[in-house]
Amino acid sequence: MRTIRAVSASGAVLAAALLAAACSSSAKSGSSSAPAGGAGGTSGSTSSGTSSAAPAGQGVSIETHSGPLGTFLTDGSGHTLYMFGSDSATKSNCSGGCASFWPPLTTTGAPTATGGASAGMITTITRSDGGKQVVYGGHPLYYYKADTAAGDTNGQGSDNFGAKWYVVAPSGQPITGGSSGPSSSSSSAGGGGGGWS
Repeated sequence: MRTIRAVSASGAVLAAALLAAACSSSAKSGSSSAPAGGAGGTSGSTSSGTSSAAPAGQGVSIETHSGPLGTFLTDGSGHTLYMFGSDSATKSNCSGGCASFWPPLTTTGAPTATGGASAGMITTITRSDGGKQVVYGGHPLYYYKADTAAGDTNGQGSDNFGAKWYVVAPSGQPITGGSSGPSSSSSSAGGGGGGWS
């Protein structure tokens, strides 16, 4: 009888250990790989290429960066934001495979503007997946997956998914001149931060 109880007790201990290990592994795999944003870590993109929103209740920050293309919009970490020529002010036409290359800038709170960006030009739209995408001057905003460092503009002038992609000026107009490529200028809003992939 004692042998059966000992086996039963050791089986319960083993089951509890396996359950604890499974819970620990699950918690680790659910963490985000988004970079810390400049304005309180409020924006970025995950390594899978999908959009990343600000922490619950916080809005992303729209800032500006100066480089060879002029002054253009970035997130709080200095990562370049783009507009898609196929979009309207109320609808994004980039989802699925498009959004894996051009992750939308999403938010869970009210977006803010600093530097040369204007808060009065910021609105949001609801994407097909229910996320809130940030819109500036009538243009839903996106990142470009190949931009790996703050200030990179590798997506400038790209013709992917049926329309052109351009960086956006603080006036809300697309900057159509210049070619794509990395920029080493610092953010005019004092942003900065590491790259994302």
